[in-house]
Amino acid sequence: MPPPAVTRTGLARALSKLGFCSRSRAAELIRMGKVSVNRVVRKNPEFPVVLGQDILVMDDVSINQERHVHVMLNKPRGLVTSASDELGRDTVFTCFEGARLPHLSPVGRLDKASEGLLLFTNDNAWADTITNPDTHLDKTYHVQIEGRVDEKHLARLQRGVEDEGEHLSAKAVKILRTGEKNTWLEFILDEGRNRHIRRMLDAFGIEVLRLVRVKIGALELGNLPKGKWRELTRNEVARMRAPAAPRR
Repeated sequence: MPPPAVTRTGLARALSKLGFCSRSRAAELIRMGKVSVNRVVRKNPEFPVVLGQDILVMDDVSINQERHVHVMLNKPRGLVTSASDELGRDTVFTCFEGARLPHLSPVGRLDKASEGLLLFTNDNAWADTITNPDTHLDKTYHVQIEGRVDEKHLARLQRGVEDEGEHLSAKAVKILRTGEKNTWLEFILDEGRNRHIRRMLDAFGIEVLRLVRVKIGALELGNLPKGKWRELTRNEVARMRAPAAPRR
């Protein structure tokens, strides 16, 4: 039998996959002559390499596979979920300033006005498990709204609405507590569209005051302070790898 085919990856993409830096930053470093492959400097970002076999070095420091890192952040309101923003707005990566972490990417998103549990990793396979729509991983949100709602409102929210050609619904909705002028609701979604909950509530003329994601699958935000982050335990990482139960 012929030997198995060797998979080659462009050098810039390889550095990104290894969690060293973004692909665009890797291309800059390569063109500057800072990266060598098997002791030979290569200035072509598309130079083919074999991950796990070729020796990659940047300024005399090995940049072969780093350990996988899995992080949770309690995202504050007002930050954009991206590495950089063309409008100059602050991003979630300001929360990691000064931390000695490899290049991480967000797993999913929270919009600028939303808060709560946001995951980051350099483990692409783990991230794909969480974001794959086929897994239908439950995500739990606590939402403060203007005014009060009753059981009829809850039933209509759970049935969902049509908005911009999409059917938006919730797996479950319940009242957490009610004040004189506002109400806290709990939404559980097993799919996520852009601004999913906000669009649902807007369809009923309900104003969102706060929206906080508190749980993804079995992983809870807990008492992590706002703007702070921590690495996940091995057990937490493993539990998130487990496939969700099939939908009935």
